[in-house]
Amino acid sequence: MSASAGTLNWIKLLALGLIWGASFMFISVALRDLGPLTIVAGRVGLGALILLVIIRMRRIGLPSLSDSNGRLVWASAVAMGFFSSALPFAMLSWGQKYVASGFAGVSMAVVPLFVLPLAHFLVPGERLTLRRGICFLIGFAGVVVLIGFDALKLIGSDYEALARIACLGASLCYAAGAIITRLCPKTDMLSLSAAALLSATVIILPFALAIEGLPAMPSAMSLAAIVYLGLFPTALAQVLLVQVIRDAGPSFMSLVNYQVPVWSVLFGVVLLNELLPPQLYLSLVLILGGLLLSGKRRQALPG
Repeated sequence: MSASAGTLNWIKLLALGLIWGASFMFISVALRDLGPLTIVAGRVGLGALILLVIIRMRRIGLPSLSDSNGRLVWASAVAMGFFSSALPFAMLSWGQKYVASGFAGVSMAVVPLFVLPLAHFLVPGERLTLRRGICFLIGFAGVVVLIGFDALKLIGSDYEALARIACLGASLCYAAGAIITRLCPKTDMLSLSAAALLSATVIILPFALAIEGLPAMPSAMSLAAIVYLGLFPTALAQVLLVQVIRDAGPSFMSLVNYQVPVWSVLFGVVLLNELLPPQLYLSLVLILGGLLLSGKRRQALPG
């Protein structure tokens, strides 16, 4: 990977951390009027619509079904939609009703630890080295310091044990989705992103309607939150996610999960007047240290 390509991937990675870190605030706003599955269906549906319009304007089109390569791309897109959007979004939305929010943050930081062994066996050029393992553990330690061990304590809700499994299951879904994205046959990345979100919409929409029914008209604030979620953490993030994974690999992409809790805390301090956690500075040192160490002497991946 050239210096310029490496710099661009780092910029995209930081942008994804910023976008996803802000999404927690907007989900909280949307939950005031809408159910969790309705929010998932709304954001992936809007994201799919946006990308479909873009590829139509650029005359790209969705992957073809007329040849074996196109059908394999579609199979990958469906799997991506399921593992990267529909299922983890739903599991997290339900799980956060019953567990402390800090536990959900810790769960997202576990994603790289799932990616490492999967990529080691399934993705060429993604071998698990001692250096890479140490870098990921340093970053994970920073996230744990930021959130604090109190986040891991039980809060006494009826479905808490199952909700914790759901949060960890969402992390495993994200890891599987990253591997599938990397292994997908060569195709237009914007077309692949649109196909993945379209697949996620088709998967989640029937469940949202069956379980939560047609929603009433939400407030302007909740509607604006859905629009933000569809535009940035879903449509734009899906495109950036595919580009980074295809260019730099799933292990590099998984580093974003260490940034999300930090951005969430900073947005809470700046926009919601929440108190700045005293452990934030130590956490930032650990997280940035792990990121910088992992970024040294990275080699290009094939494809």
